[in-house]
Amino acid sequence: MDGIDVSGTVKEVARVDRVFGEPVVRNGVTVIPVARIGGGGGGGSGKQEGERPGEGNGGGFGLGAAPAGVFVIKDGDVRWRPAVDINKIIAGGQMVAVVALLTARAIVRARSATCAHKRR
Repeated sequence: MDGIDVSGTVKEVARVDRVFGEPVVRNGVTVIPVARIGGGGGGGSGKQEGERPGEGNGGGFGLGAAPAGVFVIKDGDVRWRPAVDINKIIAGGQMVAVVALLTARAIVRARSATCAHKRR
């Protein structure tokens, strides 16, 4: 895959319809899904001077998408409703719990060391 192929792939994949989904209309309410898109690319090079000259090339492209939320249109008003990623909420809660437990353990150890020192 050369640079031109990668460029064509990027143009094909990174389109507006990848971010904004098809509107859904029910009972006078329009919902437009929105995704968060991220991507990256790579490159390559040719002949290397020195030890073993060779030819080469490279390329690459990656794309990721996640739900961001929806636009809700009702009676002429537009509202944004963000998507809730329950996995991130759970992971954040777990991190808070681990930090709290480590902090509590450090406090208990410090108090135990202080009490043991006073007894001597």
